[in-house]
Amino acid sequence: MDRGLIHIYCGDGKGKTTAAIGLAARCAGAGGRVLFFQFLKGNSSSERKILKEIKNIDLVDGIDNMKFVWNMTDTEKAEAARKYKKIFEDIADRAADYDMIILDEVIPALKYDFVSEHKLVDFLKSKPDGTEIVLTGREPSNGLMELADYVTKMKKIKHPFDDNIKARLGIEY
Repeated sequence: MDRGLIHIYCGDGKGKTTAAIGLAARCAGAGGRVLFFQFLKGNSSSERKILKEIKNIDLVDGIDNMKFVWNMTDTEKAEAARKYKKIFEDIADRAADYDMIILDEVIPALKYDFVSEHKLVDFLKSKPDGTEIVLTGREPSNGLMELADYVTKMKKIKHPFDDNIKARLGIEY
């Protein structure tokens, strides 16, 4: 790519990760190299299973058996923060090797200080020119939105969760 831009998929609606995965497939289909990482999710999501099979998409492993943050002890949160900060540094160091980097759920990871917003902003400002960056999650800061070239907000109108229908394999995870 000649010039890599910054994308944000945000909002309270379903589809943020799905949109990022669609963009990854498009980039890989065009011969681009994609690095894909998910914060706040384990390594067993259905999307990871299929992404693993796509040539030109590299997955970075996260935390196995990741709990929802509100179910974590302070010790577990501190350990998650340590791991995520290290993973983020490793991804930033390897950025020049990729045409696209997807940081799924990085925006809520900022809220829990699993990644420093300052370090994310520095990375975005200094990223390799040809690398496209995709960030997902609810409620990005104004600073992140100002840096982005694309901001797409998914808005929930109706969702089965509102009727106590649990997440379904192959649809929500």
